[in-house]
Amino acid sequence: MARRTPARKLRRLVLDVLKPHSPTLPEFATKLSSMPGVDGVNVTLIEIDKDTETLNVTIEGQLDYGVIRSAIEEWGGVVHSVDEVVTGSLAGGATERRLRLRTYESRS
Repeated sequence: MARRTPARKLRRLVLDVLKPHSPTLPEFATKLSSMPGVDGVNVTLIEIDKDTETLNVTIEGQLDYGVIRSAIEEWGGVVHSVDEVVTGSLAGGATERRLRLRTYESRS
């Protein structure tokens, strides 16, 4: 019989979230940042319409995706996709490399 080892916690999640206008972005980010295990939150507004906001949400810490997803749903939001996941530890103090992609609309 195989021994089960405890699941490793996630270090970073990048989520595509659709939520109603309430809670506001500062309230939403503050609620996320106050969750157990969360060290930092970055929320970027991608699109807004009459009833909803589309967000890019980056969360760092010792994370439990199920707990985070449930909280977002309790606040009226939906996780459309998980766009990035980082787990484990960096060996030997190695540093992470982040790629930032910028897109520009053509100017007519």
